[in-house]
Amino acid sequence: MSAVNDTKFNSAVFLLTGIPGLEDVHLWISILFCLMYITLIVGNSVILFIIKIDPSLHEPMYIFLSMLAVTDLGLSISTIPTILGIFLFNVREISFDACFAQLFFIHSLQCIESSVLLLMAFDRYVAICNPLRYTSILTPPRIAKMGLVCVLRGVTVIVPLPLLLKRFQYCRANVLSHSYCLHQDIMKLACSDITVNSIYGLSGSLLIMGLDSLLILLSYVMILKTVLSIASPTECLRALNTCISHLCIVLIFYTPEISLTVIHRFGNSSTHLLQILLSYVYLLIPPLMNPVVYSVKSKHLRARIIRLFFK
Repeated sequence: MSAVNDTKFNSAVFLLTGIPGLEDVHLWISILFCLMYITLIVGNSVILFIIKIDPSLHEPMYIFLSMLAVTDLGLSISTIPTILGIFLFNVREISFDACFAQLFFIHSLQCIESSVLLLMAFDRYVAICNPLRYTSILTPPRIAKMGLVCVLRGVTVIVPLPLLLKRFQYCRANVLSHSYCLHQDIMKLACSDITVNSIYGLSGSLLIMGLDSLLILLSYVMILKTVLSIASPTECLRALNTCISHLCIVLIFYTPEISLTVIHRFGNSSTHLLQILLSYVYLLIPPLMNPVVYSVKSKHLRARIIRLFFK
C-alpha cells in the first residue's frame, strides 16, 4: 500500500508544456502566436460584424458561418491564457479545476464546431438538391433550433469527461504534453484504471466527429449525384463551386483532429513532437483559416469586407 501511496502527489496543479527543446526561442514563438490570435480574432469578428449589419447576408449559409465564427472565437479565447502564459511568461502551472474547465470548453466547442460543419453541409445539400424548398426548409426559427441542438449535443457529450477525471488520484509525473488541457492527456496521469474514460472518450469522438464526418460525406455523395445529372457543364461547375469553401474548412478541421486523436491513443514516444505540432494546428489553423477561405470564395462577403476597410 505504501508503494502505491508514494506514486501519488498532493499538488493541486498540473504543469503545462511548451515545445520541448525550443525553450530558448519561446519568446519569438510567442510573437507568432500573438499575431495568429490577433488575426483570427479580428477575422472572425469582422465576419460576424458584416453578417450582422448587412441584411442581404441574413441567409442560412451566412447564419451558419456566423455560428462557426462564434465557436472559433470561443475556442481561441479558451486557449489564449495558457498558451501565451507559457511562451511569454513561462507560467506552466494550472490548477486542477482550471484545467478541467479548459478541457471542457475545448472539447465541447470542438464538438459544436463539428456539428456546425454538418449543418453547413446540410445547407449545401438542400440548396443544390432541393432548391425550390430551400427557404421553406431552412427558416430562421428552424435554424435557431438547429444551433441550440448543436450546443446541447456538444455540452451533453463532454460534461462527463471532467467529472470522470475528478474522481482520480494523479501520479507524481503531473506534466502534461501540451500547453493546454486535453482529456486524452490528463487521463494518462491517473493512478487508477482509466478504461471507462478511454472507452467513453473514444465513444464520444466517434459519436460526434465520426458520425458528423460520415453524414457530411453522405451529403456530398448526394450532392455529387445531383450535380452530375445536370446537363449543362456550366451549371454543374457553378453548383460545385458553392461547396468548395465548405469542403476546404471540413478538411482543415477534421484532418488534424482525427490525426491527433489517433496519435494520443496509439502513438509512442517517437511521435511526441508530432503530437505537439498537431495540437497547435488542431486549435489554431481552423479558426485562422475559416474566415480567409469564406472571404476568398464568397464574392458578396469579399466585396463587403473590402468596402468596410477601404470605403
